[in-house]
Amino acid sequence: MQKTTVTHLMKMKSEKKKITVLTAYDYAFASLVDASGVDIILVGDSLGNVIQGESSTLPVTMDQMIYHTKMVAKAASHAMVIGDMPFMSYQLNESQALHNAGRFLKEADATAVKLEGGVSVVSLIRRLTDTGIPVQAHIGLTPQSVHQLGGYKIQRDEDRLLADAKAVEEAGAFSVVLEGIPSGIAEKITQRLKIPTIGIGAGVHCDGQVLVLHDMLGLSNRKVPKFVKQYDQLSERISSAIKNYCEEVRSEKFPDADHCYS
Repeated sequence: MQKTTVTHLMKMKSEKKKITVLTAYDYAFASLVDASGVDIILVGDSLGNVIQGESSTLPVTMDQMIYHTKMVAKAASHAMVIGDMPFMSYQLNESQALHNAGRFLKEADATAVKLEGGVSVVSLIRRLTDTGIPVQAHIGLTPQSVHQLGGYKIQRDEDRLLADAKAVEEAGAFSVVLEGIPSGIAEKITQRLKIPTIGIGAGVHCDGQVLVLHDMLGLSNRKVPKFVKQYDQLSERISSAIKNYCEEVRSEKFPDADHCYS
């Protein structure tokens, strides 16, 4: 399959072909996601929640993001790999942001980076794109601002959201994630932008969709948001397999003759 590029994504929007995005955090899962034909793999700072067991994404560090992104990039022969810039990796100044964004491309072999914010980060997006670093923007419900937003709340300020979307497009972002936005507003944003919109909790009218892999596969016991459709309940199947293993070891059914050397 052809490697997904920024140009390819723009063509998909113009041809009204939906873009598929999933998260992955290691080589094994990234291999499965890539082989299944997903267009983009986002190495999200959501690893703080689903891999590290944190209550938010805020504790995730740059070194941890580079570590996980590097594993994913090794597995991605088709999907574009986007590294998520964690909290306080780009907020101090543009020099810090440029250095950290560059690490994703130089050290981890990512194609692009994602960062949260609208109007407030346009100068940074412009600086990164001018340097040759593709940027995916992220507006609406921005998890790194959870304390400022007063929790994980749906964002309904249409004027602000439209202004943020236009601002990041004009600054050079190649796409924008719309999170926690009413579907009607997300549809208006999608219609007014030339760049693709990727929805998560933003309805069907976005140019593409993204979900956290562990949530959609039912791999964790944590409560998932309303917008998550669980396509399987792997945690139950994995638990059953592990219990069977334990029972067979304790009863000496495993290893049997088929699983021993003679």
